[in-house]
Amino acid sequence: MPSQRHKPAGPTSEREIPDAVLDATRSAVLAVGVRRTTLTDVAKRAGVSRMTLYRLVPDVTTLILEVMSREFATLLTDAERAAARKKNARARLATTSVAVVRRLPDEALFRRVLDVDPELLLPYLTDRIGTTQQIAMAHVRRMLADGQADGSVRRGNLDVMATSLVVMATPFVVSSRLLDGVGRDGVLTELERAIDRWLAP
Repeated sequence: MPSQRHKPAGPTSEREIPDAVLDATRSAVLAVGVRRTTLTDVAKRAGVSRMTLYRLVPDVTTLILEVMSREFATLLTDAERAAARKKNARARLATTSVAVVRRLPDEALFRRVLDVDPELLLPYLTDRIGTTQQIAMAHVRRMLADGQADGSVRRGNLDVMATSLVVMATPFVVSSRLLDGVGRDGVLTELERAIDRWLAP
């Protein structure tokens, strides 16, 4: 069975990246962290030449972003599926959002970044919207539109509302360890209640 292949998220390449290469990138990051992962290391782990990787992507950062985006998209889809039986789109969105906030800090790849290269996360709190946040915004926007259609979500600009929700939730992910002292489950219950009431008509 052929491996699934992924196109890089940005305009840097039109070539598709085999899953074997993304899996090798993930293994490298888990082993040595983001800053010490190199294309040479990834090529060795994937069993391909370094030139093969250079033809696929311009640098190792592109590979790492693709891996993180792939894992986040899978987590988001799983969380949305688990919330499918909620009574309306607003409830599904609130439950999905909090499920992602709860699970992401415990994912091996994210935890490794937090342990070894935590400074890499700072720009996504202060300077720019990352690829995973863009994926989240697309999902949130669609669920908000569903909520406006079924009457469970108030009217408003979908892009602004989606951006606001993701920006609001991001610190709960990045700072998850700060919540352990007061009880993370209780804090996330409050976050779910806040999202639900903020979106109510």
